[in-house]
Amino acid sequence: MRLISGQVVCVTGAGGFVASWLVKLLLERGYTVRGTVRKPDDPKNDHLRELEGAKERLILCKADLLDYKSLREAINGCDGVFHTASPVTDDPEQMIEPAVMGTKNVIAAAAEANVRRVVFTSSIGAVYMDPSRSPDELIDETYWSDLDYCKNTRNWYLCSESSLHRGEVVQILAKYFPEYPIPTKCSDEVKPRVKPLKFSNQKLKDLGINFVPVKQCLYETVKSLQEKGHLPVSNDQQLTG
Repeated sequence: MRLISGQVVCVTGAGGFVASWLVKLLLERGYTVRGTVRKPDDPKNDHLRELEGAKERLILCKADLLDYKSLREAINGCDGVFHTASPVTDDPEQMIEPAVMGTKNVIAAAAEANVRRVVFTSSIGAVYMDPSRSPDELIDETYWSDLDYCKNTRNWYLCSESSLHRGEVVQILAKYFPEYPIPTKCSDEVKPRVKPLKFSNQKLKDLGINFVPVKQCLYETVKSLQEKGHLPVSNDQQLTG
């Protein structure tokens, strides 16, 4: 089944980063979008209302993942659902149950409303947490994290342009933004892994997805934080190499 321009789709957690881009792309392609948010009138959702086509085809619906009725009302009449919403707390363990229950509610509401397709986005943590796995092994959608390992380490959380070790991430940031005191390792790191795991994004490439290089993503993230006043601005850096 393929969604068609002019249909109605629901995007849960519409104000989030990934969800906001989904809303933007869907509106550009002619869809009517119902975006679920906790507080539709919250100013932090203004960026959604400013999107091209939002005035005519974006409806922000008040909904909560644990409130089945609110989800059912948002999803009813939709042809497709993109489920991107997930609770975020300081304690990762406290996120698991509401995340699972929320996902069950979305799927149940979609089934009851005869939705034709549901797309569920998840953390890369769903596939890579397995201490017995070799870093040379190519991981795709058929892999799953080791449940016992996740439980024992209390470590709960495939769309990736490339795989980077966190050491490479800080090197990239330090190169483009030397004015910031960027840490070189995690404070609780005991046995650091020196090689990143390898992930396959072939399925998305086959669908025609063109990825933005990860270096550009990191650079533009910091520049955006500077422009919005969340980071002090020093000499302008150029993205090269």
